[in-house]
Amino acid sequence: MPFVFEHLTPERFLPALEGVLCCELKGFAAAFHSYINRVYEIQTAGGESLVVKFYRPGRWSAEALLDEHDYLWECSDSGIPVVPPYELADGSTLGEFEGIRFAVFPKKRGRDNAFDTPEELEQAGRLIGRLHCVGARRNAPDRLILEPEQMIGNIIERLADAAFPGRRYFEEFIDLCNEIADIACPEFPSSGTFLRLHGDLHRANILNRPGDGLILIDFDDMLNGPAVQDLWLLLPDVPSRCPEEAEAIARGYNLFREFRESDFALAECLRTLRMLYFLSWVAMQRNDPHFAETFPGWGSENYWRNEFADLRRQIPRMKEEIRFWR
Repeated sequence: MPFVFEHLTPERFLPALEGVLCCELKGFAAAFHSYINRVYEIQTAGGESLVVKFYRPGRWSAEALLDEHDYLWECSDSGIPVVPPYELADGSTLGEFEGIRFAVFPKKRGRDNAFDTPEELEQAGRLIGRLHCVGARRNAPDRLILEPEQMIGNIIERLADAAFPGRRYFEEFIDLCNEIADIACPEFPSSGTFLRLHGDLHRANILNRPGDGLILIDFDDMLNGPAVQDLWLLLPDVPSRCPEEAEAIARGYNLFREFRESDFALAECLRTLRMLYFLSWVAMQRNDPHFAETFPGWGSENYWRNEFADLRRQIPRMKEEIRFWR
């Protein structure tokens, strides 16, 4: 199958977008930096700036993308500051152009927030608590479930035919995964308590709009999981090393939903799962034309030795954080 993104040009997609948006567009399209998807700023003839996101084929099903869109609209309807996609001419929020699914969003400008103070983190905690009140209403059936045993099993399966330099390296990877699962699995709550999450809520995904306050962006990695996943990435360090900041974000969150600070025990387990998921995510891109220049050395002996060393360092950190909070 040809790499369809190579042929995705404004000259081809702008006329199609005019039809589904029912408006005239300027011949302007500025590409944003995005490795996975293709994202462009476009403008209507009236001067409104829009963002069109073309989703990488094979990554998400249509149902999974609509899970994200539905969550965004539920949040928007509940007064949560998010950026939901526009409804297109056919009544859906998800369009298709030459086999590539896409969505169109209003462009929202803002600046990154450092979250350097407990006051800023408490404000973020309040916003995330409100977000999770909506997320707890139901699950997203076609999105990833952040449950360690299932997730690690899927990661091993995805990497089984990857470029390990020999069977020994793959077996070593399996042993590491099993050791990580043995630590993490007993600590996780039941998946029956999971809710819809942002999933990748680091500082760059919460913008500060002067006069409007905080706004949440980029729900591309939305998933089902424990609430702490949307909290720990905002902290300046491992939770046990920044207890004042951890307490502040939990205090804000607790104004809207209950959160036990002991759940920060999962933070290093979640960091390790994030590292594993990234390994499998990178492997899934290895047939892309520009993969080798983006990930030089991927799959070599040196690559895997470095990755294994990083994962081994996480094992005592996971145990230490669990002991601290439990």
